[in-house]
Amino acid sequence: MSTEQQKSPIALIVSALTALGGGCLGLLAVVLVTPIVIIFCGLGILLMPIVVLILLFGGGGGSHHDYDDMGDQAITAFQGDGKGALAPDSVPADLQDIIETAGGQCSQIGPIVIASQIEYASGFNSTMVGANGAKGISQLPPAIFDKYGKDDDDNDKTSATDNKDSIMAQARYMCALAEENQKRVDNKTATGSVLDLTLAAYYLGMDASSVGAGGVALTNDTQGYIAAIRAQFAKYGGIVDIPYGATPSVTDGESFDPRATIPPPPPPTSDSPSPTP
Repeated sequence: MSTEQQKSPIALIVSALTALGGGCLGLLAVVLVTPIVIIFCGLGILLMPIVVLILLFGGGGGSHHDYDDMGDQAITAFQGDGKGALAPDSVPADLQDIIETAGGQCSQIGPIVIASQIEYASGFNSTMVGANGAKGISQLPPAIFDKYGKDDDDNDKTSATDNKDSIMAQARYMCALAEENQKRVDNKTATGSVLDLTLAAYYLGMDASSVGAGGVALTNDTQGYIAAIRAQFAKYGGIVDIPYGATPSVTDGESFDPRATIPPPPPPTSDSPSPTP
């Protein structure tokens, strides 16, 4: 590691915490002490979750990246649209092609967004059974999966526990929400980015997300979900190294769970996008 990298404050903090045996918990402490505050997409509050990107910087030492430049790129990715290419080997190998296909279903949603949502929803666990009867890797509520699910893997059944069926249903639902939100932005009945509006609708349901601020519900839970998804963009876009334990089935170890401090969403208020006002 170069002298310049050794002098990086972030690198020094990460190295020190790792040496003390902090592992991922130590890296999480970096989030709490690093003096980076981002105003998130003009939503009117300061969001510290952007700093969770520091978790991804080199896995606690041994990286040859320039931390300062990487930090700038990671922040740009956090604020971006998630439409870039999915980094090779950033997701389990058997899901790479499926997620790339799902991310090409519409122009508003890319594979980086799909991968980030899957990590948040299930940690890439295809056998997960969640709240409200949600099953499978994408954890769609049953009513949503029934509407958007198809036999995408051609095994003569449509099942939420089939990875391709689940992920493609997720993509179709996200695209339906994105199309509706694009119309709302175009006709000026909503403000903000189409991606943020779509993520809010995905988390709460279109009707609930339409309350307040012309679009995104100004609640800590909703903004926390959006921030947690965006915080993964640098990893799945290949901007930063994937550290030990960062992504289940890709790196070994226990993964950091961005959902730990964010309550699960309430049942969707609608199983389809609302009519355009």
